[in-house]
Amino acid sequence: MKVGIVGAGAVGAACLTSLITRGVACEVVLVNRNRKRADGVITDVQYGAALQPHVRLRAGEYADLQGASLIMVTAGVNEKDGGATDRSDPKGRLNLLHKNAKAYEDIIPKITQAAPDAVLLVVTDPPDPLADLALRLGHAKVLSTGTYLDSLRFRFHLARRLQVNPQSVEATVVGEHGTSQVFLWSSARLGGRSISQFAKDNGISFDQFKKEIEQEVRYANITIIEGTGASVFGIGVVSARIAEIVLRDEQSIIPIGSFNSDFGTTLSLPSVLGRNGVSRIIMPEMSGQERELLDKSAKTIREAAA
Repeated sequence: MKVGIVGAGAVGAACLTSLITRGVACEVVLVNRNRKRADGVITDVQYGAALQPHVRLRAGEYADLQGASLIMVTAGVNEKDGGATDRSDPKGRLNLLHKNAKAYEDIIPKITQAAPDAVLLVVTDPPDPLADLALRLGHAKVLSTGTYLDSLRFRFHLARRLQVNPQSVEATVVGEHGTSQVFLWSSARLGGRSISQFAKDNGISFDQFKKEIEQEVRYANITIIEGTGASVFGIGVVSARIAEIVLRDEQSIIPIGSFNSDFGTTLSLPSVLGRNGVSRIIMPEMSGQERELLDKSAKTIREAAA
């Protein structure tokens, strides 16, 4: 299977190395506005790739994306360079939309011309309104990385507080990959027991517990940027896993962004994912308050996209 990556910056390189490590693609083509950078990234990575399952790596142009089953778009301005690192700013990643939309207006038609049948995975922030833009620009199969990473962060921080393996935690974030994201506390479970009851059993103030966890998850990207300058490795692994699900036609259920006609925008909900993208969206059980927050999150994305 062939995968394309558009954008050879830090996130694009992280996606590339994660793809190689997971061994899910037979060929990966890296496209970048500055071809010399793409050449450099491929030259660097290819030596370590010799220790991984065999994959053909090359830098290329948009025409070389022909035949790709999935194309990741990582090009654009990041949070630090785009001024989206203020925890008190409710817009968060949406501050990057104007600049990155301009880049997408140039990139997406070129991708569609070369590979109209490919599943397009929007990785660039903010991914949800950019996925809407990609659809309007004419690409048929568009996904946003959405809240998959947020959900993993949610599970991780819950697991660390409760001293268990994150794989044992059932917890999901839906809505926007951004500050309006919605934590589904009502369905969060550990060993079949609600997290709220688990906290109560252990003498933990659930309201304070929720507040602290949500802060850690919602602003994890800023915490990372304050330390390293860019948040790249988590999203790289998540993007590679999404590619794996698509290429293997797994029909796995993950929280991922796709256009939802009921909400009039791209947002994340648990969805069945396979070779042709999302085939079915599953509306999870949620409390009345969580549903209200999801509606507000959808409105936030719609207004930004508009």
